[in-house]
Amino acid sequence: MHQARKRFGQHFLHDESVLSRLTERLALNTGDQVLEIGPGRGALTEILCSELNELTAIEIDRDLVPLLRARFSNLTVIEADVLKVDFKALLSEVAVRGTDTGTEIGSRNKWRIVGNLPYNISTPLLDLLIAQAANIRDMHFMLQKEVVNRLSAEPGGKSWGRLGIMIQYHCKISPLFDVPPESFTPPPKVDSAIVRLEPYTRELIADNYAVFKQVVRLVFTQRRKTLRNALKTLLDSEQIAQSPFDLTVRPERLSLDEFIHLANWVNGLGD
Repeated sequence: MHQARKRFGQHFLHDESVLSRLTERLALNTGDQVLEIGPGRGALTEILCSELNELTAIEIDRDLVPLLRARFSNLTVIEADVLKVDFKALLSEVAVRGTDTGTEIGSRNKWRIVGNLPYNISTPLLDLLIAQAANIRDMHFMLQKEVVNRLSAEPGGKSWGRLGIMIQYHCKISPLFDVPPESFTPPPKVDSAIVRLEPYTRELIADNYAVFKQVVRLVFTQRRKTLRNALKTLLDSEQIAQSPFDLTVRPERLSLDEFIHLANWVNGLGD
Protein backbone atom coordinates (compact mmCIF):
# COMPACT_ATOMS: atom_id res chain seq x y z
CA MET A 1 0.00 0.00 0.00
CA HIS A 2 1.32 3.41 -1.00
CA GLN A 3 2.09 5.55 2.05
CA ALA A 4 0.90 9.15 2.17
CA ARG A 5 3.71 11.66 1.81
CA LYS A 6 3.73 14.70 4.03
CA ARG A 7 5.68 16.81 1.56
CA PHE A 8 2.84 16.43 -0.96
CA GLY A 9 0.20 17.19 1.67
CA GLN A 10 -1.45 13.83 0.95
CA HIS A 11 -4.63 12.88 2.81
CA PHE A 12 -6.44 10.21 0.82
CA LEU A 13 -10.23 10.31 0.87
CA HIS A 14 -11.70 6.87 1.58
CA ASP A 15 -15.20 7.56 2.95
CA GLU A 16 -17.71 5.95 0.58
CA SER A 17 -20.56 8.15 1.78
CA VAL A 18 -18.58 11.31 1.02
CA LEU A 19 -17.61 9.98 -2.41
CA SER A 20 -21.25 9.14 -3.12
CA ARG A 21 -22.51 12.58 -2.06
CA LEU A 22 -19.84 14.32 -4.13
CA THR A 23 -20.61 12.21 -7.20
CA GLU A 24 -24.31 12.98 -6.79
CA ARG A 25 -23.59 16.72 -6.70
CA LEU A 26 -21.41 16.43 -9.81
CA ALA A 27 -24.28 14.95 -11.85
CA LEU A 28 -21.91 13.77 -14.57
CA ASN A 29 -22.70 13.13 -18.22
CA THR A 30 -20.56 10.62 -20.10
CA GLY A 31 -19.26 13.27 -22.49
CA ASP A 32 -18.21 15.77 -19.81
CA GLN A 33 -14.61 16.91 -20.09
CA VAL A 34 -13.29 16.48 -16.56
CA LEU A 35 -9.94 17.24 -14.97
CA GLU A 36 -9.17 15.66 -11.61
CA ILE A 37 -6.45 17.30 -9.55
CA GLY A 38 -4.57 14.94 -7.25
CA PRO A 39 -6.23 11.56 -7.87
CA GLY A 40 -4.03 9.93 -5.23
CA ARG A 41 -4.95 6.27 -4.76
CA GLY A 42 -7.88 6.62 -7.13
CA ALA A 43 -10.95 6.42 -4.88
CA LEU A 44 -12.77 9.23 -6.70
CA THR A 45 -10.98 8.44 -9.97
CA GLU A 46 -12.62 5.01 -10.05
CA ILE A 47 -16.09 6.55 -9.91
CA LEU A 48 -15.25 9.22 -12.47
CA CYS A 49 -13.78 6.74 -14.93
CA SER A 50 -16.85 4.52 -14.61
CA GLU A 51 -19.15 7.38 -15.56
CA LEU A 52 -17.08 9.22 -18.19
CA ASN A 53 -15.82 8.41 -21.66
CA GLU A 54 -12.45 9.80 -20.65
CA LEU A 55 -10.81 11.54 -17.73
CA THR A 56 -7.69 13.70 -17.40
CA ALA A 57 -5.81 13.89 -14.09
CA ILE A 58 -2.78 15.70 -12.69
CA GLU A 59 -0.67 13.80 -10.16
CA ILE A 60 2.68 14.83 -8.68
CA ASP A 61 3.55 11.52 -6.98
CA ARG A 62 5.60 9.52 -9.50
CA ASP A 63 4.95 6.30 -7.58
CA LEU A 64 1.18 6.66 -8.02
CA VAL A 65 1.21 7.63 -11.71
CA PRO A 66 2.00 4.17 -13.18
CA LEU A 67 -0.52 2.54 -10.83
CA LEU A 68 -3.25 4.89 -12.00
CA ARG A 69 -2.38 4.43 -15.67
CA ALA A 70 -2.44 0.65 -15.35
CA ARG A 71 -5.72 0.63 -13.47
CA PHE A 72 -7.85 2.91 -15.66
CA SER A 73 -7.86 2.57 -19.44
CA ASN A 74 -9.78 5.78 -20.08
CA LEU A 75 -7.54 7.91 -17.83
CA THR A 76 -4.86 10.30 -19.08
CA VAL A 77 -2.44 11.19 -16.30
CA ILE A 78 -0.25 14.29 -16.42
CA GLU A 79 2.69 13.73 -14.07
CA ALA A 80 3.44 17.22 -12.79
CA ASP A 81 3.40 19.69 -9.94
CA VAL A 82 -0.04 21.24 -10.44
CA LEU A 83 1.32 24.73 -9.64
CA LYS A 84 3.67 24.43 -12.63
CA VAL A 85 1.05 23.23 -15.14
CA ASP A 86 0.32 25.53 -18.08
CA PHE A 87 -3.42 25.79 -17.45
CA LYS A 88 -3.83 28.29 -20.27
CA ALA A 89 -2.67 25.65 -22.74
CA LEU A 90 -4.36 22.71 -21.05
CA LEU A 91 -7.78 24.26 -20.51
CA SER A 92 -7.89 25.84 -23.97
CA GLU A 93 -8.01 22.29 -25.37
CA VAL A 94 -11.79 22.28 -25.41
CA ALA A 95 -13.21 19.04 -26.71
CA VAL A 96 -15.63 18.78 -29.61
CA ARG A 97 -18.58 16.67 -28.60
CA GLY A 98 -20.42 14.38 -30.96
CA THR A 99 -24.11 13.64 -31.38
CA ASP A 100 -23.85 10.56 -29.16
CA THR A 101 -23.69 12.85 -26.12
CA GLY A 102 -26.90 14.61 -27.05
CA THR A 103 -25.32 17.78 -28.41
CA GLU A 104 -24.52 18.92 -31.89
CA ILE A 105 -21.08 18.29 -33.34
CA GLY A 106 -18.88 21.31 -32.82
CA SER A 107 -20.41 22.54 -29.57
CA ARG A 108 -17.90 23.61 -26.94
CA ASN A 109 -17.54 21.39 -23.90
CA LYS A 110 -15.99 23.43 -21.10
CA TRP A 111 -13.87 21.75 -18.48
CA ARG A 112 -15.22 20.51 -15.20
CA ILE A 113 -12.54 20.37 -12.49
CA VAL A 114 -12.63 18.29 -9.34
CA GLY A 115 -10.12 17.43 -6.66
CA ASN A 116 -9.07 16.98 -3.06
CA LEU A 117 -6.65 19.88 -2.88
CA PRO A 118 -3.64 19.85 -0.55
CA TYR A 119 -4.21 22.64 1.95
CA ASN A 120 -0.78 24.20 1.44
CA ILE A 121 -1.38 24.92 -2.26
CA SER A 122 -5.10 25.66 -2.40
CA THR A 123 -4.87 29.46 -2.55
CA PRO A 124 -2.19 29.76 -5.30
CA LEU A 125 -3.91 26.99 -7.28
CA LEU A 126 -7.26 28.78 -7.16
CA ASP A 127 -5.53 31.92 -8.42
CA LEU A 128 -4.18 29.97 -11.40
CA LEU A 129 -7.54 28.40 -12.21
CA ILE A 130 -9.70 31.53 -12.06
CA ALA A 131 -7.39 33.11 -14.62
CA GLN A 132 -8.76 30.50 -17.04
CA ALA A 133 -12.40 30.78 -15.95
CA ALA A 134 -13.61 31.29 -19.53
CA ASN A 135 -12.82 27.64 -20.29
CA ILE A 136 -14.25 26.20 -17.08
CA ARG A 137 -17.85 25.13 -16.52
CA ASP A 138 -17.54 24.42 -12.80
CA MET A 139 -15.12 23.31 -10.10
CA HIS A 140 -15.78 21.02 -7.13
CA PHE A 141 -13.04 20.96 -4.52
CA MET A 142 -12.34 19.43 -1.16
CA LEU A 143 -10.68 22.18 0.85
CA GLN A 144 -9.86 23.08 4.40
CA LYS A 145 -13.14 24.32 5.89
CA GLU A 146 -11.49 27.60 6.85
CA VAL A 147 -10.65 28.20 3.19
CA VAL A 148 -14.24 27.47 2.13
CA ASN A 149 -15.41 29.98 4.75
CA ARG A 150 -13.09 32.57 3.25
CA LEU A 151 -14.28 31.81 -0.28
CA SER A 152 -17.94 32.19 0.64
CA ALA A 153 -17.53 35.05 3.14
CA GLU A 154 -19.56 38.25 3.09
CA PRO A 155 -18.42 41.81 3.86
CA GLY A 156 -18.04 42.75 7.51
CA GLY A 157 -16.74 39.45 8.85
CA LYS A 158 -13.20 38.42 9.69
CA SER A 159 -13.21 35.84 6.87
CA TRP A 160 -13.85 38.51 4.22
CA GLY A 161 -10.61 39.26 2.39
CA ARG A 162 -8.56 39.08 -0.78
CA LEU A 163 -9.23 35.41 -1.54
CA GLY A 164 -13.01 35.64 -1.32
CA ILE A 165 -13.15 38.90 -3.27
CA MET A 166 -10.99 37.68 -6.13
CA ILE A 167 -12.75 34.32 -6.44
CA GLN A 168 -16.22 35.82 -6.12
CA TYR A 169 -15.36 38.28 -8.87
CA HIS A 170 -15.15 35.28 -11.23
CA CYS A 171 -17.35 32.61 -9.66
CA LYS A 172 -20.55 31.87 -7.82
CA ILE A 173 -19.54 30.08 -4.60
CA SER A 174 -21.68 27.30 -3.12
CA PRO A 175 -20.46 25.44 0.00
CA LEU A 176 -21.95 21.94 -0.27
CA PHE A 177 -21.15 19.88 2.83
CA ASP A 178 -18.54 19.34 5.53
CA VAL A 179 -16.16 16.38 5.65
CA PRO A 180 -14.70 15.18 8.99
CA PRO A 181 -11.02 14.25 9.43
CA GLU A 182 -11.80 10.53 9.80
CA SER A 183 -12.90 10.42 6.15
CA PHE A 184 -9.21 10.57 5.18
CA THR A 185 -6.10 8.44 5.52
CA PRO A 186 -4.18 9.79 7.34
CA PRO A 187 -6.75 12.07 9.00
CA PRO A 188 -5.83 15.76 8.79
CA LYS A 189 -5.82 17.96 11.87
CA VAL A 190 -8.48 20.24 10.40
CA ASP A 191 -12.05 19.94 9.16
CA SER A 192 -12.68 19.92 5.43
CA ALA A 193 -15.57 20.91 3.18
CA ILE A 194 -16.73 20.48 -0.40
CA VAL A 195 -17.34 23.67 -2.36
CA ARG A 196 -18.68 24.35 -5.85
CA LEU A 197 -17.30 27.25 -7.92
CA GLU A 198 -19.22 28.23 -11.05
CA PRO A 199 -17.63 30.85 -13.33
CA TYR A 200 -20.03 33.54 -14.45
CA THR A 201 -20.05 36.91 -16.18
CA ARG A 202 -20.53 39.91 -13.91
CA GLU A 203 -22.52 42.96 -14.92
CA LEU A 204 -20.18 45.27 -13.02
CA ILE A 205 -16.56 44.68 -13.99
CA ALA A 206 -13.22 46.31 -13.34
CA ASP A 207 -12.08 48.78 -15.98
CA ASN A 208 -8.54 47.57 -15.39
CA TYR A 209 -8.33 44.14 -13.76
CA ALA A 210 -4.67 44.61 -12.85
CA VAL A 211 -5.51 47.76 -10.89
CA PHE A 212 -8.42 45.99 -9.20
CA LYS A 213 -6.09 43.18 -8.07
CA GLN A 214 -3.51 45.71 -6.90
CA VAL A 215 -6.02 47.67 -4.80
CA VAL A 216 -7.49 44.56 -3.17
CA ARG A 217 -4.07 43.08 -2.43
CA LEU A 218 -2.76 46.36 -1.04
CA VAL A 219 -5.59 47.08 1.39
CA PHE A 220 -5.75 43.54 2.74
CA THR A 221 -2.02 43.40 3.27
CA GLN A 222 -2.76 46.07 5.86
CA ARG A 223 -6.32 45.13 6.79
CA ARG A 224 -6.11 46.69 10.27
CA LYS A 225 -5.53 50.08 8.69
CA THR A 226 -8.21 52.30 7.24
CA LEU A 227 -8.48 52.54 3.48
CA ARG A 228 -6.96 56.03 3.70
CA ASN A 229 -3.78 54.73 5.35
CA ALA A 230 -3.59 51.56 3.27
CA LEU A 231 -3.80 53.47 -0.01
CA LYS A 232 -1.09 56.03 0.85
CA THR A 233 1.48 54.05 -1.13
CA LEU A 234 -0.76 54.24 -4.21
CA LEU A 235 -2.36 57.69 -3.95
CA ASP A 236 -1.02 61.11 -3.01
CA SER A 237 -2.58 63.26 -0.28
CA GLU A 238 -4.55 65.41 -2.75
CA GLN A 239 -6.09 62.36 -4.43
CA ILE A 240 -7.03 60.91 -1.07
CA ALA A 241 -8.62 64.21 -0.01
CA GLN A 242 -10.68 64.34 -3.24
CA SER A 243 -11.86 60.73 -3.01
CA PRO A 244 -15.63 60.27 -3.47
CA PHE A 245 -15.42 57.26 -1.13
CA ASP A 246 -15.33 57.06 2.65
CA LEU A 247 -11.71 56.10 3.21
CA THR A 248 -11.99 56.15 6.99
CA VAL A 249 -13.37 52.59 7.09
CA ARG A 250 -11.40 49.36 7.15
CA PRO A 251 -11.29 47.23 4.00
CA GLU A 252 -13.45 44.41 5.36
CA ARG A 253 -16.44 46.79 5.36
CA LEU A 254 -16.49 47.13 1.56
CA SER A 255 -18.51 44.82 -0.69
CA LEU A 256 -17.17 43.35 -3.90
CA ASP A 257 -19.03 45.93 -5.98
CA GLU A 258 -17.66 48.74 -3.81
CA PHE A 259 -14.12 47.45 -4.35
CA ILE A 260 -14.74 47.46 -8.10
CA HIS A 261 -16.00 51.05 -7.97
CA LEU A 262 -12.99 52.06 -5.85
CA ALA A 263 -10.55 50.36 -8.24
CA ASN A 264 -12.24 51.98 -11.25
CA TRP A 265 -11.86 55.39 -9.62
CA VAL A 266 -8.18 54.72 -8.89
CA ASN A 267 -7.68 53.59 -12.46
CA GLY A 268 -9.34 56.75 -13.75
CA LEU A 269 -6.82 58.90 -11.92
CA GLY A 270 -4.19 57.72 -14.35
CA ASP A 271 -6.14 58.77 -17.46
